[in-house]
Amino acid sequence: MTETARNLPLPTPGASPWLSPSATTYTLFCPPLDTSPCIARDFVATVLRALGLDALVDAAALCTSELVTNACVHAKGGGSVLWLAVEAWRVRVIVYDGDENPPVIRELTSDGWEEGGRGLYLVDALTEGHWGTAAALPNGGGLVHPDGKAVWFDLAAPN
Repeated sequence: MTETARNLPLPTPGASPWLSPSATTYTLFCPPLDTSPCIARDFVATVLRALGLDALVDAAALCTSELVTNACVHAKGGGSVLWLAVEAWRVRVIVYDGDENPPVIRELTSDGWEEGGRGLYLVDALTEGHWGTAAALPNGGGLVHPDGKAVWFDLAAPN
C-alpha cells in the first residue's frame, strides 16, 4: 500500500476498485457515442466544482475523459458506467465496461508516439500511480457486474 500525505492508505494499481460505505457516489451511464467522453468530463467537473473541490477538477476531468474514451473505442457493446465517489480524503472515478480485456499502455517507439496510446500515461502521471483495473466490482461481499472490467483512478483530496 502507498500512503497519502495524511497517512491514509490508497490501493496500489491493480487493487480492486472498492467503494467505501462512507463515500458519496454519483453515477452516469455513458453510451457508446463520440460525445460520451465530453459529457463524462463535464459531469465530473460539475460535481467536483459544486462540492468545492476545484483543485481536482482539471486532473479528474482529463483522467475521466481518457478512461471513457478508451471504453468507447475499445469496448464494444452497450457503453460504460461511470461512478464518481467522493470522500473526505479522496475522489475515486471508476469506469466499467463489458469488455474483459484490460487496457494496454503502449510503448514509446523510436519514431515517437503512435496515434493514440498516451491516455494511460497521462492517467498514471496525474494520479501519481493511483489507478488500476479489476475484473469485477465488489459490493458488500458479492460481485456486481462479474463480466467486463473496471478501470479506476484516485486523486487525493486537497488538505
